[in-house]
This record gives sequence, C-alpha cells and structure tokens, in this order.
Amino acid sequence: MEPTTQTMLTPDNWFVPLSRTSLSLRQAHAELQTIGLRQEEVPFVVQLVENPRFDLPGIDVFQGATDLQTHDYIHILLGRGLLPKDEAFVLGFTMGSTNRISESEERLYTFFARYLYPRGYRFTNEEVQVFKDAVRLAYVSDCCSLADVNYDSVLDLLLPQARAALGIEPDLLEAYYRIEQRRYPSAVESQRLLNSSVAGG
Repeated sequence: MEPTTQTMLTPDNWFVPLSRTSLSLRQAHAELQTIGLRQEEVPFVVQLVENPRFDLPGIDVFQGATDLQTHDYIHILLGRGLLPKDEAFVLGFTMGSTNRISESEERLYTFFARYLYPRGYRFTNEEVQVFKDAVRLAYVSDCCSLADVNYDSVLDLLLPQARAALGIEPDLLEAYYRIEQRRYPSAVESQRLLNSSVAGG
C-alpha cells in the first residue's frame, strides 16, 4: 500500500517494508531525505566509530563503516526503519556483510554502542542481541559487502531488482524478521517488519 497524502512521515514511523516493491532506491531515498538526519547532525562520537572518514590511514577500526547516505540506502534495502532495533540490525548486517568482522571487533563495537554513545543512540541489551543476530545473518547471506557498493549503479532500479543485484535475499530477511517479531512483542519496529499497512508502507 502506498502512503497517502494524510500520512505525515516522521523518523518514528518512516519505514519501507520489503513488501513495498513499486519504488526505486532513488525514490525511497528521496522520501527518507524529507525526514532523515544530515551528516553534520550525527553526534561526533557516532561518526568517529561508524564513518570511514575518521579511519586512521590504512586502518579500518570497524569493518563496514559507511557515510550517512550509504547507511540510508542500506536501511531501505534491508526493509528497516529508523528506530533502535532497525539501527542495530542495519549496522550489524552491514558489518557482517564484509565477512571480515572479528569477535573482538564485535565486542568493541557493542561496548561503544552501549556505554559511550550519547543517549538516544545507545543500545540496550535487546539492541545488542539484534546487532549480533544481524552480523551472523549477513555471514550466511550471499550478498556483497554493502559498505563497498557503488550505489549509483542501482539507484534507478526498483527495490526488488536492486536487492537482487546486490545479492540481498528477502526470504532470508523475512525468516529472521518473523523470529524478531516473536522475541520482541512490545517493540514497534519489530512488530511492523512484515506488515505492509503502515506509514511509508
């Protein structure tokens, strides 16, 4: 179902489910840009950890670091919104898709996300679990490293075609999303994952 003119999109309700197939990646990103953060609005400590612009020469502190625009594309392609478990899943899947993240790197990242990020960005125990699940799900996926894609090549493809071009498997994501729905019955972002009748869906 396409969004109606009465639907006011906000960071809390913006969401493009996997079932929404009539948008191109470019169109979905344009919709997100009407409500999303700008790079300069992201707290410095978050950028320091997640944005490759802050990597030391020749050293990737965390595999799968991306700029905000790439990160937004990945939210869309994975069918995730902007709420905490969405964020945890997107970060975990992006890191896992590199097939290079180590256990020590995973532990270090979760330490930053749990204790050093500012309020509103910190992970709870549930977000840590979603992050870890997403890392492992990406390991078993056939997708390419999502941090290293030239997204210009898929911007004008419909979302199902863009996912196919990158090896993202909706069936695999849906299977995990059903598990997430059962685990977190009170989490809005988990409960709407497979529901096409939501704002933005």
